[in-house]
Amino acid sequence: MKLSLSFDRYEGKIAVLLTDDGRQVDFPKELLPKGAKPGDMLSFSIEVDREATESLKRGTQALQDKLRKTDSGEDIKL
Repeated sequence: MKLSLSFDRYEGKIAVLLTDDGRQVDFPKELLPKGAKPGDMLSFSIEVDREATESLKRGTQALQDKLRKTDSGEDIKL
């Protein structure tokens, strides 16, 4: 999905971007393209990274499995 936002202003370390219908999106200033300034139109491309998602799931599951092996859970009573 491609999205275009107008760069409205800075608020401290935040760049305030606006959608076509006026909704505000706060975006970290340090992630803006070099040379971007208020008044510019910015284009974003957003997509799901399936490979990274699966890698994250595997890593999270491995950590949970490791924690289960080292913690009996007996200190918590429900």
